[in-house]
Amino acid sequence: MSANTQSQSVYPVTQDEGEAAEAIIAVIVDNEPGVLSRVVGLFSARGYNIESLTVAETDVEKHTSRITVLTNGTPAKIEQIKAQLGRLVPVRRVIDVTAETDALERELALIKVVNNGDHRVEAMRLADIFRARALDTTHTSFVFEVTGTREKINAFIDLMKPLGLTETSRTGVLSIRRGVESD
Repeated sequence: MSANTQSQSVYPVTQDEGEAAEAIIAVIVDNEPGVLSRVVGLFSARGYNIESLTVAETDVEKHTSRITVLTNGTPAKIEQIKAQLGRLVPVRRVIDVTAETDALERELALIKVVNNGDHRVEAMRLADIFRARALDTTHTSFVFEVTGTREKINAFIDLMKPLGLTETSRTGVLSIRRGVESD
């Protein structure tokens, strides 16, 4: 096939988009009805995936909330998401947490493990290594609370699967900047 007859995509291809990677974006918004819907609607309308979403009021006096979104995309796509978020009316500030060198990121998970015998001993040993707390203990089950990076929590979950993991509940990623500066 000659260069002139090669098939061409109807979608423009950018040569230097870069590899897709996870990005954590914090959005400081006015705390009013419909704001979360607008932010999520922006992602949905453009086909962006939300892997994790947390939202809570952070300043009662200023009536602001913080929405933390974990998404995935090329650097160009992440820049586009940030620009589009910044244009929404209730958005006060958009922070690319992934680009911040002084940001802490954490997640919390509750993990239920149902087992007996040696599996119980192994589950408690691993919980101790991961600094997970047993919030509930019965003769046949544990509910562990574990906090840390997504990687740490994923590793703990993977190790609990063969030991009787039955249920997992996660908060989603939270972030905050170190030191005296605030977001």
